[in-house]
Amino acid sequence: MPPGSAKFYTDVVACATEARAAAGGRAVMVHGAGAAQALLRAGHLDEMEIHLLPALLGAGRPLFETRDADLVELELIRRLDGRDATHLRYQVH
Repeated sequence: MPPGSAKFYTDVVACATEARAAAGGRAVMVHGAGAAQALLRAGHLDEMEIHLLPALLGAGRPLFETRDADLVELELIRRLDGRDATHLRYQVH
C-alpha cells in the first residue's frame, strides 16, 4: 500500500497483523479506548500508556468500563511525573 493511503478494517487481528508487518520491527501505536479495548480482547496489545490528568471529564469512552471479567495483569515499566500529568506505561501480561 502506498504511504499516506488509508485502509478500513473490521477485523482487529488482521489490522494488527498487517500493521506489524508494515512496521518492519518498529513499534505500532494505536490511540483511543475503542482500539485499546478491541486489541486487549484479541490478545494483541503488548503495552498500554496512560496519561493521568488531575481532572474528571464526564464524557468520552471509558477505557476499562467494558472489560470482560477476565483478569488482565499489567506491569508498570515506566512512570514519568510531569507538572500537569503522570505518564504511566504498562506491559500487558
